[in-house]
Amino acid sequence: MAAPVDLELKKAFTELQAKMADTQQKVKMADLQIETLNRAKKRCSLTHGQVGALESGARTYEGVGRMFILQPVDQIINQLIEKQKNADDKIKELEQKKSYLEKSVKEAEENIREMLLARRSH
Repeated sequence: MAAPVDLELKKAFTELQAKMADTQQKVKMADLQIETLNRAKKRCSLTHGQVGALESGARTYEGVGRMFILQPVDQIINQLIEKQKNADDKIKELEQKKSYLEKSVKEAEENIREMLLARRSH
């Protein structure tokens, strides 16, 4: 009768390991996305500083694909501000997702420990 219990424990253990590995990979992916968004936010901030120093009548161009479109300075500044806000929102969303995933990893680790302790006690 010990064999079926061992098989069940082994199956549950491998499922928990797979879930934990998948969750850790998702956490790493969220970290990479946050890092990329922070870089984009910084680039927008630096560009905003440079464009903000221009006169309001200066000729500025927005890159669209492989062409450039003449845009007023105010419109480019508004677009940069909007990009920063969107990046901030996305970063907050990813950090919440990341914290949820980290909690999930901790729970999976605790479940694995409990299973190992239960197996040793039997």
